[in-house]
Parts: sequence; structure tokens; C-alpha cells
Amino acid sequence: MPAPRQLPDLNHLGHDVTDHLPDPATVPGTTGFRPEDDVVWRSAVEYLRVRSNDSHTAYSYGLAAALCDLHPEADRDVVMPAIILHDTGWSQVPEGEVLEAIRPGGGRHDLVLRHEKEGAAIATEILTELGHPSAKIDEIVMIIDGHDSRTVALGLNDSLVKDADKLWRLTPHGVDTVMDWFGLTRPQAHVLIGSRVHGHLFTTAARTMARAFAAIATIDSTIQRTALG
Repeated sequence: MPAPRQLPDLNHLGHDVTDHLPDPATVPGTTGFRPEDDVVWRSAVEYLRVRSNDSHTAYSYGLAAALCDLHPEADRDVVMPAIILHDTGWSQVPEGEVLEAIRPGGGRHDLVLRHEKEGAAIATEILTELGHPSAKIDEIVMIIDGHDSRTVALGLNDSLVKDADKLWRLTPHGVDTVMDWFGLTRPQAHVLIGSRVHGHLFTTAARTMARAFAAIATIDSTIQRTALG
């Protein structure tokens, strides 16, 4: 049931304007999942229900799509399946140890490597079963096997996957998630996230997005904004 403000005759204007909206296909960023990617998603989602990885992956998919829009030379048939599958390997790590891999002041590099290897194996199985071309599978698997631990990018497709993965942390959902993970205030979470995102992105487009997300996160924590309710 839509909220009252979303009912055409109960909005602030008091009129139904829906007939005057443009075709979504003409507006960037409004198309959602490609049908071929939804097939991959449905095979992967059972592996993503660990520490909000399912929501993280969905948002990262949207960010990867935006980055591909800005880099038309990228191969979406590599980037999009790779971002969907990149964190499936966390399903093979004991859930109680997942946050140990990335916690401030510590970290378990062995667990980071393990989730990459396990994710590569899961991606191989899923994409082979779905009939993806072997050359595409090989590139996707290489991207997943090193998406966190590898500090250099293999090429543009890898750069976009890495950037989309990191950019999620600066989104409102990402900040809320990190706050819950580590018991941080919003400003504290933003500081931690910023230290792990800015300076670690590969593309100009992603760096620009990161600045915009960071500006929103910062204002969300100011007295001026919070006083507004």
C-alpha cells in the first residue's frame, strides 16, 4: 500500500502528475537489473546472506552500472556478473569471524584471501552452469580472486568492480551498516570509511562519486542538519 503522499490526489500539490513523467528509458540510472544479470543474482543471492552482503551487493550493482554508463568502453558482461558474485565467498567463512577480517585495529588477511578464493570457485560454478562464455568466466574469476587484496587493477573492468565495491561504504546504507558492525557514531563511521575509500579508487568517475557521497554523509552528522529532525 503506497504511503498517502504517494497517492496522486493526496500529495502536497493535490494533483495527479504521473501522466507527465518522462519515459524511464530516457533518464540515466533508472533501469535497474538487466534481465541477464537477474539470472546471475538469483543464483548468487543464497551465498550473500552474510552481514548484509546481499544489500551491499545490490547497491554495488547500481554503482557499477553507473560507472559503466560513464565508461562505455567497459564490458558490462564482465563487470556486472563480477560485482554480483564478488562477495559470495564470505558464505564459506564462519559468520562470527567475518568482521574480524576487516575490523579497525586488527584484521585477518587470511580470511580476506579465503573469501576471494571461495568466491572465485562459486562464480565459476554458477557462471558455467548458466552457460556464460569461458573467456568471460575467466576474466570474472580473476577479478573476484583479488578484488579486496590486490592493490592494482588488472584493467578497466577490474577497476570498475573495485570502485563500485568501495563506493558502497559511503552510501547512507553503507554508513549505517558500518555503524552497526563496529558500534560507531555516524561521524566515527564516516571517518573510518573515508580512510578506506578516498585514495583507494581507480577511476576519476568513482573519485567524484565518493566526494559527493562523503559530502552527504558529513552534512547528515552536522548540528544544522540533525536539528531539523
